[in-house]
Amino acid sequence: MADFVGAVDQGTTSTRFMIFDHGGNEVGRHQLEHEQILPRAGWVEHNPVEIWERTSAVCQTALNKTGLSASDLAALGITNQRETTVVWDKRNGRPFYNAIVWQDTRTDRIATALERDGRGDVIRRKAGLPPATYFSGGKIQWILENVDGAREAAERGDALFGNTDTWLLWNLTGGTDGGVHVTDVTNASRTMLMNLETLDWDDELLGFFNIPRQMLPEIRSSSSPDPYGTTLVRGPLAGEVPLTGDLGDQQAATVGQVCFAPGEAKNTYGTGNFMLLNTGTELVHSKAGLLTTACYKFGDEPVVYALEGSIAVTGSAVQWLRDQLGIISGAAQSEALARQVEDNGGVYFVPAFSGLFAPYWRSDARGAIVGLSRFNTNAHLARATLEAICYQSRDVAEAMEKDSGVHLDVLKVDGGVTSNDLCMQIQADVLGVPVSRPVVAETTALGAAYAAGLAVGFWTSTDELRANWNEAHRWTPKWTEEQRAEGYANWRKAVERTLNWVDVG
Repeated sequence: MADFVGAVDQGTTSTRFMIFDHGGNEVGRHQLEHEQILPRAGWVEHNPVEIWERTSAVCQTALNKTGLSASDLAALGITNQRETTVVWDKRNGRPFYNAIVWQDTRTDRIATALERDGRGDVIRRKAGLPPATYFSGGKIQWILENVDGAREAAERGDALFGNTDTWLLWNLTGGTDGGVHVTDVTNASRTMLMNLETLDWDDELLGFFNIPRQMLPEIRSSSSPDPYGTTLVRGPLAGEVPLTGDLGDQQAATVGQVCFAPGEAKNTYGTGNFMLLNTGTELVHSKAGLLTTACYKFGDEPVVYALEGSIAVTGSAVQWLRDQLGIISGAAQSEALARQVEDNGGVYFVPAFSGLFAPYWRSDARGAIVGLSRFNTNAHLARATLEAICYQSRDVAEAMEKDSGVHLDVLKVDGGVTSNDLCMQIQADVLGVPVSRPVVAETTALGAAYAAGLAVGFWTSTDELRANWNEAHRWTPKWTEEQRAEGYANWRKAVERTLNWVDVG
């Protein structure tokens, strides 16, 4: 068998290809950003063709840099930004419209109407999700209703829908020349269209959005011994590499963090933050504002579920300091700037750019910086931005404890922001529990590699994967209980200031 497994990690701001060995160690990678298209307030789009081109480029470059070829890869996995919606013409491979990104809020009236007439309760019961702008169903409906020719093509069976995993799988396996139209249970569970019990598209839910069933991909396991397909010789992975792993990014990170037992949780710090708690084969419906979602499905084994707290804006708030305000030149500088002050100076920043996700689910919220005085500097704002990442995670952790009764003894963390030592120390202080980062912090790509490798016997069991996990760093809380309580109380006051800002009735 070949010595390595590859993983495509198609994220919100960039696409990377990573190569791992049997020990779960990174052997090589390449990464490219893609354009963030912001046509108007609340709208966020990507160019699907650019994403496919970037995917091809990072695969080829990573192989070239490591001196490897496709024949060195035992399998290929894909992980992706979930909910981001692509609708394309299967006859020519051209998208009908840009990808509508998970952060996009243009479907707020669709979501509000679903909630108002009681259909939202059906969506919660069947799909485990609240009706929200976050998920794919409303985005598909918007494209069908607003893009010339899309509805007609969908009715004819010529328009295909997919999140970016499906778009890439279709292109990697040939596109117009026989490309496969598939997804996995984790991505399907983010659409408001899949029944969590049957693991199939639900006709009643499809009717809510007026979506033709023939648009939708086949739902498969996240780790499939029967490959979804193989890459073709004209692609970047010439040599017929089997595609055997497919996981939404946050579920992939859960696998990469080897959270295979009920009660184990991880928090991923990326564009947004996503905390997942493994609930095993039990379907737990949240009463505290969390999502019920598919965590993974390996082969013919039963699906494993999770509770998830999704936060829209965390790492992208740091990006906002860089790109929109210009007070830092790069993400790494946010830590140095924030270290210039000992505390936030009374400043709280709630980055509700796309409304608030878990546990609030308020699309009427908008970002606010509160508590300013003339004493404050850009260093206080940088620190408040890091604290916002951590306070939002505490909101989710508290909701998780209410739903599950599980109190975190330690929080496993991963993702780009975990390289910010100050932010991780603040996270431990805000939560009051230790924070642990593994040696391989990019666990999203690693999880996709694990899913693909398990399918072909590259790894034989989840026990083998657990043996690969090693802690790189641990942060322990330093704040007093009084500091922690006062800070969180002020955070909750700041959140209140963001509500009822936009009319979404």
